[in-house]
Amino acid sequence: MLIYKCVSCYNITPYFVKVAKCGMVVIRSEWEIELLRTANQIVAEVLATLAENIRPGITTKELDRIAEEMIRERGAVPSFKGYRGYPSATCISIENEVVHGIPGKRTLKEGEIVSIDVGTCYCGYYGDAAVTVPCGNVDSQRKKLIDTTDLALSRAIAEAKEGNTINDIGKVIENTCKKEGFSVVRDFVGHGIGTEMHEPLQIPNFDTGRPGVRLRAGMVLAIEPMVNMGTSGIRILDDGWTAVTQDGLPSAHFEHSIVVRKDRGEILSTSERLVWGQRTN
Repeated sequence: MLIYKCVSCYNITPYFVKVAKCGMVVIRSEWEIELLRTANQIVAEVLATLAENIRPGITTKELDRIAEEMIRERGAVPSFKGYRGYPSATCISIENEVVHGIPGKRTLKEGEIVSIDVGTCYCGYYGDAAVTVPCGNVDSQRKKLIDTTDLALSRAIAEAKEGNTINDIGKVIENTCKKEGFSVVRDFVGHGIGTEMHEPLQIPNFDTGRPGVRLRAGMVLAIEPMVNMGTSGIRILDDGWTAVTQDGLPSAHFEHSIVVRKDRGEILSTSERLVWGQRTN
């Protein structure tokens, strides 16, 4: 087991870019990016372990227990837990649950798709990523939904390069999904990430019709397409958190935290055991 130790002597020298109506966007130093990389690699390790444990009969509460134990063993804290009162270390969303599913007694069933979202805080820096995986064998349409959402994230990361705009990211996500007959959720978007879990900018997963902010090298973003098999509409359940599709059809969610670079986005939340957001087709 890898234990991460906080190094307090980093020479952290971020600078800021003013963005109208969006506050201050931080350009991270390479020292900060290394801390963000560590926070996100912990996330990726946890996601890989949870994906390996997805099987019929396991409860979402057990998956959440595994995740929290792993995060704390690595010197980080689960950033979701306690955030605006959220009760768990992970969000686990099944089938028609889009995002923010609260782990509990529910057991997974053969043929379902399961979206897992994990966040960490390490030395004051945040990691955030998500992946959707099948529980056993799934039908061809669910597999297509997973593959398309993964591909949309991959193409979005390729667009996250210096000189492009925020809308270049959203446009490629929407076009990829619409081509396959799927719809992109508009009620939730990606975000900046750094010393807070949610920072400027907002990263829509659709074409807003406006260029938006121009990307600068060193910006760190969490890009997270949420894609529905049917219509894009969602509703929130009585628990105040769980978002589900209005038509009851399945949804997939993929996310990486990335840093904007000259030629394409660099993924920070990587794991050799679980690869997503890196499709080339």
